[in-house]
Amino acid sequence: MVKYIQHMTEPTAVFDRVLMLAQLVQADLAHFEREQGLTTSRVHLLWVLGTTGPTTQQALADALDVTPRNVTGLVDGLVASGHVTREPHPTDRRATLVTPTDLGATTVDGLSRSHQQLAEQLFGDVPASRLTTFDGVLAATIERFAALMEAGGSAR
Repeated sequence: MVKYIQHMTEPTAVFDRVLMLAQLVQADLAHFEREQGLTTSRVHLLWVLGTTGPTTQQALADALDVTPRNVTGLVDGLVASGHVTREPHPTDRRATLVTPTDLGATTVDGLSRSHQQLAEQLFGDVPASRLTTFDGVLAATIERFAALMEAGGSAR
C-alpha cells in the first residue's frame, strides 16, 4: 500500500515523492519482468532492439552504456530464452546482428503497449498546461541530478 504524503513544497517532501514514484515505477517494471521471466537488463536490451531493429552487439553495448562482454552475456541469455538470434551481418563479416525473434518482438510490443497505457492512465486527463509545467520541472530535475552525478560520481 502506498503511504499518502501530504502536499508540501519543502524540497525534502518533494524529493520524498520523487523517491516514492521511483519505487512505484520499479515495482511496475519488476511485475512485467516476473511475468516475462526476464531481468531488467534483458528487458532494456529488448527495448533498444525494439527501437533500432537488428543491431550489432557493439552498438548495443554503446546504447546500454555497458561493456561488450556484458552484452554478450545478456544476448546469450536472450538467445537461450528464445527472444533473440544472432545473424550474420550483411556487410561486415566480422560482426553479427542481434535480431528479435517472434517471441522477442511480441515481448517488446507488450512492453510498448504497457508503456503507452500507463502513460495514458497517469497523464491522459491532465490539462496540457499542467503537463507542460510538470515536464519542464521534471526535465530540469533530471538535468540537475545528472550534473550532480557527473560532477562527483554520486549525487550524495
